[in-house]
Amino acid sequence: MTLVRVIYAGVTELRTDEAYYWTWSKESALSFLDHPPMIAWFIRFGTAIFGDTNLGVRLAGLLAMLVTQALLADIVRRVTHDLRAVVLAVLMPEAALYYGLLMAKVAPDTALIPFATAMLWSLVRLAESGNPRWWLAAGLFGGLALLSKFTAVMLLPAIAAFMLVPDWRRRWVLSPYPYAAALLAVVVFLPVLIWNVQHDWASFRFQFVRASATHDISLRTLGEFLSLQFGLVGFVLLPVVLFGTALTAWRGYRAREPVAILLSTAVLVPFGYFLWKSLSLRVGDTWPMFLWPAGIAATAINISLMPREGWSAGLVRATRGWARIAVVSGIGFVVVVFLYYVAAPWNLIGRTDPVGGEAGYQAVAARVENELRSTGASWIATTDYRTYAMLRWHFNGRVPVVQINERGRFQDFHDPGVDRIAGHPGLYVGREPDNLGPIWSAIPAGRQPLGRIDRVWRGVVMDTYVLEKLTGWTPELSPPRDSPLFRWRVLA
Repeated sequence: MTLVRVIYAGVTELRTDEAYYWTWSKESALSFLDHPPMIAWFIRFGTAIFGDTNLGVRLAGLLAMLVTQALLADIVRRVTHDLRAVVLAVLMPEAALYYGLLMAKVAPDTALIPFATAMLWSLVRLAESGNPRWWLAAGLFGGLALLSKFTAVMLLPAIAAFMLVPDWRRRWVLSPYPYAAALLAVVVFLPVLIWNVQHDWASFRFQFVRASATHDISLRTLGEFLSLQFGLVGFVLLPVVLFGTALTAWRGYRAREPVAILLSTAVLVPFGYFLWKSLSLRVGDTWPMFLWPAGIAATAINISLMPREGWSAGLVRATRGWARIAVVSGIGFVVVVFLYYVAAPWNLIGRTDPVGGEAGYQAVAARVENELRSTGASWIATTDYRTYAMLRWHFNGRVPVVQINERGRFQDFHDPGVDRIAGHPGLYVGREPDNLGPIWSAIPAGRQPLGRIDRVWRGVVMDTYVLEKLTGWTPELSPPRDSPLFRWRVLA
């Protein structure tokens, strides 16, 4: 299965967000508007080994999957001392489409998942050994998780319950180690705090608008959330994990058992929050992915412990049987999806295909290169970060690429080459109908239409782009914060 992910990572085109994070890896900024910097560091690590290639960008995601599996295996081994449960804990992620295949696609979640799992592993070691220094390891990994994605804060209720619900609560409330761990996490998180102090708390305001956005109750967004979780975790595996987590929570809170409390709360609280938010907001497909490894560990542990706790033989057999079905059917589904994207020639989903919908940029870049030569333009302008990222990926420094709006996304980015922009014509590349947007009222450039080009994947038109020659204007790379060219959009 690791080989499957390596092949997938090497042969499938980068998605637009992956190219966007790759542009971050070329910068020296402490942090970024959309997310903390860990994903940029992950990509920089991979491209230092394999260069600016698909495999180089995605290498850290491949390693993150292996690290996560190793941590899950050790958590289950320490709790159960049952080899079959350990094997199950390793195989269940392979049976989930997101982990079994799509961990090859880098995203902030790719960085968050191993660090969040490592933090839980450190607390399991604490419960096993009683050595308070494991709090410091948990603080370190917690800080690294926060450096990956802000949703790591959703694990705080699990840590609080782990510390305060079991009978050892007095020991840890009076111990300096949990507070030293919290301080260590803040110290590790300092790059993000410093960047935000310097930039009017931009990242936190950006994410707060997303989190606090309110809409009418919608069964559509609820249905989207649940269907995505069934698809990414597994149509059989998701119910199996939820059942195992629920029994783990019942066992943990009934007996005040620290590890059971930790793992179950790390799943149920974030999942409950996302389920609630999905009633009025579109929840991103990968947002909950950091919580399911804890559920997988809880499920493997639960299957091992059920016979020892006197559960009925029928329920034990059914639980084990459904877990086996989940693994076999899930791995089969992952392999089918892999073959569809790597070997099949068809587009069976149309314009809504989640991978094909972000493919086909190579032909667009080739047309753009031809227009640059024929028009004498020396730089490229865009008005959305996805087109910006893909063109910057394909041209890789040969031509300056500038997103002329939403400049708040690019604070502390290096100069893309003002000497090649100022006084020279540019080439605008934008998706229809972005070329008709109100932003153009703030841009006094001459615009000469040059034509259109379709972005095509497996014979289906995914998007249409307008090309225009821009003259008599130099984009402002650092406009004031009240400028319409600075403000970013938050897509809820």
